[in-house]
Amino acid sequence: MTAGSPPARLVAAVAAGGALGALARWALTEAFPAHGGDFPWSTFGINVVGSFTLALLPAFLVVRRNRTLTVFLGPGVLGGFTTLSAYSEQTRALLAGGHGAVAGLYLVGTLAACLLAVRAADHWSTSRERRVFAHEGGDE
Repeated sequence: MTAGSPPARLVAAVAAGGALGALARWALTEAFPAHGGDFPWSTFGINVVGSFTLALLPAFLVVRRNRTLTVFLGPGVLGGFTTLSAYSEQTRALLAGGHGAVAGLYLVGTLAACLLAVRAADHWSTSRERRVFAHEGGDE
């Protein structure tokens, strides 16, 4: 390990959390697939729920006080769960398939819903709690 590298326990926590989050995302998209010009509801829901949950984590003292848990849940589980790449690719595929209206609704709707979810979750934590959470690496 080089100087400035994160401790191995934190790397392991992010990796384990990321694997769990990615498996959960995969399972949901397999259970609720989008076809053709359908609105990709599963990815939409995953990103909104993930955004809300990430913004809610600073409200929990146990998360703020345990850096391993912070990185396991934040960049780990929720980083693996949410997906900008699928959101982008699904928007591109909708456009390529001639479903411009659905693509536009999905593009703007996902961003708006995620921002509203974060704003709603912010009501359960203070700006100080959010700073502590960010300092511990929870929103990286």
